[in-house]
This record gives sequence, C-alpha cells and structure tokens, in this order.
Amino acid sequence: MDSTSKLRVGFVLDDGLDSPDGVQQYVLAMGEWLRKQGHEVLYLAGQTARQDIAGVHSLSRNIGVRSNGNYLTIPLPSRRSHLNEFLRVHEIDVLHVQTPYSPLMGGRLVELANKDTAVIGTFHILPNSWLISLGTRLLGLWCRRSLRRFDKMLSVSPAAAEFANKKFGVLSTVLPNVIDYQRFHYAKPLSKYDDSTLTILFLGRLVPRKGCLLLLEAVAEIVGKPGMPKFRVVICGKGPLQSKLERFVDEHDLGEVVEFVGFVSESDKPSYYASADISAFPSSGGESFGIVLLEAMASGKAAVLAGDNPGYHSVMHQRTELLFDPKSKFELAEKLEEQLLNKDARRNNAEWGANYTVDFDVNVAGSKLIDIYNEALRKRAKL
Repeated sequence: MDSTSKLRVGFVLDDGLDSPDGVQQYVLAMGEWLRKQGHEVLYLAGQTARQDIAGVHSLSRNIGVRSNGNYLTIPLPSRRSHLNEFLRVHEIDVLHVQTPYSPLMGGRLVELANKDTAVIGTFHILPNSWLISLGTRLLGLWCRRSLRRFDKMLSVSPAAAEFANKKFGVLSTVLPNVIDYQRFHYAKPLSKYDDSTLTILFLGRLVPRKGCLLLLEAVAEIVGKPGMPKFRVVICGKGPLQSKLERFVDEHDLGEVVEFVGFVSESDKPSYYASADISAFPSSGGESFGIVLLEAMASGKAAVLAGDNPGYHSVMHQRTELLFDPKSKFELAEKLEEQLLNKDARRNNAEWGANYTVDFDVNVAGSKLIDIYNEALRKRAKL
C-alpha cells in the first residue's frame, strides 16, 4: 500500500474508554493524531459510556474486576455473528489490539479479521504479583491461536517486551507510550499555586500500589525540619484509600501542608503539572511504562521523583538518582529534602525532563506507527 494512502484503523480495547488510565490515554492520543493526519479511526471498545469521542463502538457488555492493583472492566462473550457483521460493514485496514486482550472480544475480532487486514498488537501490562503473572501466563495459552494472526507486536517499554516474551512467547518491538508534548510543555500554572510556596504534586489513583501513603509518610519526616523552605503537598486523584490518607494527615498534623483536590480532568492536568516544583510518583510496581512521568517532565517546571519499579526505571534510566525505593519513606524523604533545598538541582532536573520527553511526542511515535501499519499491509497483500 502507498505510504500516503489514508487508512481505516480500528483500535481494539476490551476495557471501556471511560477510565483515564494509561492504555486509554495511549489509544486516544494515537487515535486523535491519526485522525489529524486524515486517517479514519474507530474505537472498538468494551462497554463505554462516553459520548464525546467520535468513532466509538461498544462491542460487548462488561463486568468490573480488580486486577494488577487497578479497577478495570472485562467483556462478557461477544457474539461472533455480530463482530463478523461489524468487520464486514466497516472494512478495516488495520486492527490495532491493546494486549493482553480477552479471547471473548479482542481475540474474536482478531480471528474474524479479513485476510487483507493487518493486525498489530501493543503490550501495555507488567504484573505486580505472582498471581497476576500466573493469570496472564494462562491467558497467553488461551490466546495462542489468535496470537498467530498478528503481523507485528509492539510493547510500550523494554519491561513490557520482556513480559510479552516470557509469558506469551511473543517477540515485540518497543514503541514507547506517547504524550502531546505541546499541550503539557506550554501549560500555565494555576494562579492559586503561583506563589513563593514550593509545591509537591502527586497525581494518580488513591490505591495502595500508587504509593500516596508513602509520600505522606515521607512528608511527615521532613515537615518542620530546620532550614526547610515552606512547601505544600497537592494530592490529585480519588480512590478507596482517601479516607485512610485523610486520617493520616489529621493524625500527623499535616492539614496546613496537604491539600486533597480530588479527581483532575484531562483538560486540567497540564496546569497542575505546570504548578509543581516537584512531582512525586511512588508507585511500588505493576507499571509497564510511566506516562505520568512523561507528562510531568514535559511541563519543564518540576523535578520528577519516581519509585524504582521496572516500568518507571525504563523511563528514568538516564537519571537514576531521581529514583527511590518505593518501600522506603526515608529514602523518599531524603530525595524530597534534596530537591526542596536545592533550587539549582530542581531547575536542572526540570530542564532535563523537558528536553528528554520531546522524543515521546505523539508526532514522533505516530509517524513510526504509520510506517509499521503500511509495512504490515504490504506483506499482507503478498500473501
């Protein structure tokens, strides 16, 4: 196929598009970029309530589950006749499947795809427990037949690629997660934080593995220390741990330092990152990449500290001094203190992050993805 031809791309996601998690962000960012290049984009998702996205097709009923420290939804069996008719009507050129996928929806779409349709996969997951690891291994065995239909497999990080190889027996090429660099880099800080008080930002779900409690424990270690500049901690997110976190704040007299702002929309997120002097992400694991790190660094305003898990390490490998043991409040406290006390170090780390994340802009990865699509289609045409 001519590299200038306009494609009809179907992003396959067994979960819905209602969550702001990394996989959904990847799908929507790539989809919007492709649409701007003139390609037609369809989102072949599980049960989805959102009405603000063009091209969404909910192809299953889903049920909620907890997996890998997250809440997500998985599809109930989708009727093959319905999926087959959908593919016949829409004549999709490329099915881009977010992996691992359910054999009950994504797997059926792959098996029913026209022989001329290129099938591309992207691995996003990295298990955070032996039980999840075992479950994904069994899922890989269940999906073995449909996996043979893929023309190209990608992974968002080296850690995800290693997982794909070990648990699914699949070799993949790393094409990292993406951000809209301009949207984050040119964001303006919120006026309420644009003052002389330094701001430490946490943005994420309030669940155990995201590590917000560890951050508060570290803050309790440094509040009131001699010579410490005035600072605030802004907690962005919601989740089942909120009441426990609020109790911790009360019990440790951190009420004048810590602010809970609740869920932050995608449109407001860049302004929060731009308001921070330090962004801290203490996730203990289960991260295949670390898109939040890229978003925070792209602002160019804050030093970014990250828990040393495989996914985050793959992003921060050039500045490992900004990583910390996600089980040690003392190590995080030490990192926070270093950045709070050293203005030059904060600025240097913020500038490095802004320069480093340019290569993760959706324009860079999107162009590579189009090449991958067209190469797969050319090979399909020869079969």
